[in-house]
Amino acid sequence: MEDFINRTYTKKELGLMYFPESMPRTAVNHLMSWIRRCQPLWDELLEMGYDKRCKSFTPKQVKAIFDKLGEPGY
Repeated sequence: MEDFINRTYTKKELGLMYFPESMPRTAVNHLMSWIRRCQPLWDELLEMGYDKRCKSFTPKQVKAIFDKLGEPGY
């Protein structure tokens, strides 16, 4: 993504980046489903302190997501 800035993103923001045609809650559910199915990514996020109650991802977690799932829009 040309305009991508690695910063903290809410689950809603990131979900809508990956699933722009979806309703926000659906986009979050799809994103989290992808993350849970990618075991290396899930393990890495847990090591970084991710908790399912978190409403956002840190810049380091966002980078891990992009590294494993690819950048949105591609």
